[in-house]
Amino acid sequence: MNILVACDSFKGSLTAVEACTIIAATLGRIHPGWNLRVCPLADGGEGTAELLTGAAQGCWRDVGDVMGPLPGMRMTASYGWVAPSATAIVEMARASGLVLLDAAHRRPLETTTYGTGQLLQAAVRQGARHILLTLGGSATVDGGTGAARALGWRFLDAMGQPVPLGGGSLSTLRRIVPPVNRLPEVTVLCDVVNPLCGAQGAARVFAPQKGATPAQVEMLEQGLAHLAELIQEQLGMNVAVIAGGGAAGGFGAGAVAFLGGRLRGGIAVVMERLRFEQELRSADWVITGEGCLDPTSLHGKVVSGVLERARRFGVPVAVLAGRLQLNAKECTRAGVRHALSVTPEDMPLDEAFARAAELLSCAAERLAARLHPPSRT
Repeated sequence: MNILVACDSFKGSLTAVEACTIIAATLGRIHPGWNLRVCPLADGGEGTAELLTGAAQGCWRDVGDVMGPLPGMRMTASYGWVAPSATAIVEMARASGLVLLDAAHRRPLETTTYGTGQLLQAAVRQGARHILLTLGGSATVDGGTGAARALGWRFLDAMGQPVPLGGGSLSTLRRIVPPVNRLPEVTVLCDVVNPLCGAQGAARVFAPQKGATPAQVEMLEQGLAHLAELIQEQLGMNVAVIAGGGAAGGFGAGAVAFLGGRLRGGIAVVMERLRFEQELRSADWVITGEGCLDPTSLHGKVVSGVLERARRFGVPVAVLAGRLQLNAKECTRAGVRHALSVTPEDMPLDEAFARAAELLSCAAERLAARLHPPSRT
């Protein structure tokens, strides 16, 4: 059989490349006659820049003294550079990502996208004619105002003074002042379709994952709503209802308003550039996976992108997930033929991370017994 292995990263434990390699090696050991191909994927979150830069045979540019997710943090971060097209690939998680903070320092009222703006500014100085900005895995809920500030935008309070960095200060904002210079073309890769505000917005859905208390969630929600009102009044753009505007703590909306960005589904762009459909055409099965298979997996994530394209070509899909939070009926309805959990239910998360490679290989062994040549109609 022809098997295509196309996984996302298992966040906190395995990169997409590592996960695909482990699965393919395991299946190849059990069935040496199978034709196994790997196509690691990402949806705009961590690892996206690495895949896209590698696929384009690009290189990495380091930028020193970049602000991390908290204003007091300083670090060296990098962006991808593709010389022939002068394209910069900036992954916000490398400067403003949640993975850069331990649990004790997740302070979403203070975290900022300023460092991502510094990477964008460095790319502009390098002569970028096109920027791919990947959103996902953020520690921030500042609506992209920090990144915009690094690019020359000013955000002033009632006294005409700059408001502090972070989402906690957005409610004190009164005036937005654009810079003189404009950016080159910016394509923004989102891994979610959530709007900026409301029940499915950036604050209420994602801020708790970044350490926000219920009271802080409401403060951030009010701040983002206020920011949207000012953008409408002062810049003439309605960003409150844009699909994907809530990505990365509202950076999706901010990227449209402050960077002139065009939002696209991250998984669609990655699949285009990696020629995923061409790989899929000859597959008898496609195996995908991620850290947690839950309802969000079916909207803008790698699994949803694989399912959509596999459905077009009549290729059955199997999923290996660190944890399963969809039941059998939900998996079947989504088009998943087999879904296996990698981690035993009673295993602590720290142990699961430490044994991720071993557990994934064991799950791939169990899956191998279920894969049979499909009947195509």
